[in-house]
Amino acid sequence: MTPIRTTLCLLLVIPLFTALGQLNECSTVVSEGNGTVDGRPLLWKNRDTDQLNNKVVLVRERPYSYLALVDDDDSSGRTAWVGLNETGFAICNSVAYNLPGAETDDLEDLEGQIMADALRTCASADDFASYLTRRLGSQLGSRTNFCVIDAFGGAVIFEVHNRGFKRFAASEAPECYLVNTNYSRSGTANRGSGYLRFERETLLLHAAPGGKLSHPYIFQVAARDLGHTLLRHPDRAAWKSLPADSGFYIHTNHTINRPSTAAAVVIRGVRKGEDPANATMWVLLGEPVTSVAIPLWVNAGDTPTAVRYGTVCKEAMRLKWLARPFAVSEKREYLDLARLDNKSGTGWLPKLLAEEDKIFGETERLLSRSSTPAERASFQQSISERVLSLLRSIP
Repeated sequence: MTPIRTTLCLLLVIPLFTALGQLNECSTVVSEGNGTVDGRPLLWKNRDTDQLNNKVVLVRERPYSYLALVDDDDSSGRTAWVGLNETGFAICNSVAYNLPGAETDDLEDLEGQIMADALRTCASADDFASYLTRRLGSQLGSRTNFCVIDAFGGAVIFEVHNRGFKRFAASEAPECYLVNTNYSRSGTANRGSGYLRFERETLLLHAAPGGKLSHPYIFQVAARDLGHTLLRHPDRAAWKSLPADSGFYIHTNHTINRPSTAAAVVIRGVRKGEDPANATMWVLLGEPVTSVAIPLWVNAGDTPTAVRYGTVCKEAMRLKWLARPFAVSEKREYLDLARLDNKSGTGWLPKLLAEEDKIFGETERLLSRSSTPAERASFQQSISERVLSLLRSIP
């Protein structure tokens, strides 16, 4: 058989991931205000999927407009994989493989449609509970963990299958946040998947300064993590000693940052009484170690062009294939750490993290004062252009 060339176009390379299995798996966390550094709830999702080209769109709807992470070929935004609406309600999911599956004639795999519909119609976790209660039955089409935050202090996981759901509040957890991968607390024990990522997530989040979470910590430590609870992968500090001219490969199919990770999203909500318009959807398009987080707001209107048309994601994909240069599907599970950092200083990750730090600071200054929707639109457009320019500058 003739070897597949690494120069195949992305549309031909992407299907190779279908051989890897466990594509529709995600790493998430939901935290109430008492679990975060500033008292605002947080929602995080690393999206793992075979749809590696992602974008973010604003969907103008009634009663509520919303921002949604969607597949690149989605023109409607009616299938959302993470989202935030104008009331400060946000939702994401991870498939739960230990919940009851579909019965004969049941619908299934409709989580994206459910989340888009919830973003359009729900303002609170209680609204979403009512939404689910009304729709339970063969036509719901769900076997998943839905993570929700709202502007009223809600921070909840709903573990949902077609004929029932269990509700878990982050406030009831000792840390005031709930870690989540691809099994449910209410499901069959020792079934499902994502146990290694759950253990690694738990370890990393417990190590957060002061035991409190923040969106910078999640992005720069957890979402990009390439550690493993069973294997001895080099710590990030050790990457700087790697030679630049020879590859150093690690297996990444069970790390948090994975070959199938298409985006990382952290939604920082608002405290009770704050303006829901200040809820921020931070979006990193592409595999986390190849891109930079960009802030977005519902009231800023249409998302920046480089975000709306997936240009940032496509440029991050170019870097992805540099770090994962093999065409054979199983070899795509291996990542060259020396591409990220090395002793010659030619790795790209330090540059990405430095730019992201600047963006975090600039965004905080913007949010610390009153800003108009037009100012926010201009700001997020400028940030996205900077990110795109930086990614394009990396050889």
